[in-house]
Amino acid sequence: MDSWTQATLALQLLAIDPGLGGITIRARSGPVRDKLLSQIDPNTKRIHPAITDETLFGGLDLSATLTRGHLVQEQGLLARPGAMVLTMAERAPVRLAAHLAQALDRNAGHSLIALDEGAEPDEAVDPKLTERLAFQADLSDVSLHDTSTDPPGETGQRDARGRALPSDALTQITDIAAQLGIDSLRAPLFTLRAAQAHAILQDRDHVTAEDIEIACALTLAHRATRIPEPAPQQPQAPPPDQTESQNSDDTLNIPDELLLDAVRALLPDNLLEKLAAQKARQGRGNGTGAARKGNRRGRPLPARAGKISDGARIDIIGTLRAAAPWQTIRKNATGRDTIQIRPSDFRIKRFEEKSDRLLIFTVDASGSAALTRLAEAKGAVELLLAQAYARRDHVALVAFRGTEAELLLPPTRSLVQTKRRLAGLPGGGGTPLAAGMMTAFEQANHAKRKGLTPTIAILTDGRANIALDGTANRKQAATDAQQIARTLRGQGIDALVIDTGNRPEPALRNLAQTLDAAYLPLPRADAQKLSQSVATALGD
Repeated sequence: MDSWTQATLALQLLAIDPGLGGITIRARSGPVRDKLLSQIDPNTKRIHPAITDETLFGGLDLSATLTRGHLVQEQGLLARPGAMVLTMAERAPVRLAAHLAQALDRNAGHSLIALDEGAEPDEAVDPKLTERLAFQADLSDVSLHDTSTDPPGETGQRDARGRALPSDALTQITDIAAQLGIDSLRAPLFTLRAAQAHAILQDRDHVTAEDIEIACALTLAHRATRIPEPAPQQPQAPPPDQTESQNSDDTLNIPDELLLDAVRALLPDNLLEKLAAQKARQGRGNGTGAARKGNRRGRPLPARAGKISDGARIDIIGTLRAAAPWQTIRKNATGRDTIQIRPSDFRIKRFEEKSDRLLIFTVDASGSAALTRLAEAKGAVELLLAQAYARRDHVALVAFRGTEAELLLPPTRSLVQTKRRLAGLPGGGGTPLAAGMMTAFEQANHAKRKGLTPTIAILTDGRANIALDGTANRKQAATDAQQIARTLRGQGIDALVIDTGNRPEPALRNLAQTLDAAYLPLPRADAQKLSQSVATALGD
């Protein structure tokens, strides 16, 4: 099933059963997305990340209140059930995502089409919101020529739960979800509802094996956290006919492997790498620049109550909204027929901006690396540097060999200078991994003081044998590296460990766990594969 078919089918099922929550569509604004959205009801409500709580839930109508002289309330969008389209969903603040999630949890006839327009892979819709949406589709690589011209069938809202389900369907679907590493109970429930909606779409009065297969593919593939191993090949009877997919005792007669194959067909090729990157960034940002709140510049945030001090800027509209409900009481108490503002009414403007990122490449140039992967590591770093230059990121280059580490290039945006230093990187000598990590740590701390967000990428084969004091002591070298790793983690500095050895090194895996970083063993990858894997883990 291609991405376009997946998206159009999901919209049809959502129109039949809004209880499926909705769909996340990753696509930039353009003719492909416009053609897909033309299939939904033109009266669908459209919302944006900067929408206010008053617009969602209703509240004081300030202009009407001031005109009429008494409190006038306005009705919010969530008071009326129906579908909503959220544009730029990847920029939706946590507050808005929570409000929409609560509305979907109440199952009051709301459904959501979240348009993810993020240019970078790390820009994504809040997971608390996508958890409540049954479907997900990625149209990033779909051209207008690839879109179907067939109009969708008639799909009005109907009670999909009226279609008969096999008695063991929930048990089997739950087992399939467990094999895919899905721990949410919403997923199998969404699968059942999608299967029933698909049965309605096909004008069937009961759910068949085909409905279950398609529902599993649409609702489970994007939630998978591991790829199940294929079952060993065994002689099997031919699969049952769809018309006989239900036994006389009303049970589902379909092998688990058939459902897993339907899900595997939609799994992305780099699923495991993306999951590793997400785990490494969990709770500590995504490495693309830390969000900083202020009151001067950046993306506007909702105003908050506060004091006018330390250069804070007052939000006049927000302040008037807070003061309006109390005007009658205050006028009666003071006898003054003027608008009265109290300190508790003050609302302060807030903004959020992202700092620049610094990528600190820490490259192993020791003898073991030079004999194996140094050439590939250089090529991978050069490709990554070109990508960083295109984003105007800062880059720094640290090399460690012999008994010490050297800062070959301080933080810079000069691609030519960086490539020249990298090309002249010699190889040979011992592996002072701890010294390389310490030098990178010093650069990261210096960058943080300058307002940058540092990310350390360590490329090594893991055979550390030089301690931090320069002595040849393999045991002490491992201890020193672990100590510095704990310090980096305590400082909240993002890191990435790429094992460039011919075989995965257990010591490097342990080091990555201490760093709470993504660990990428790439024993047979060339420079192109190395750069792609690192870019994925960094969220580029």
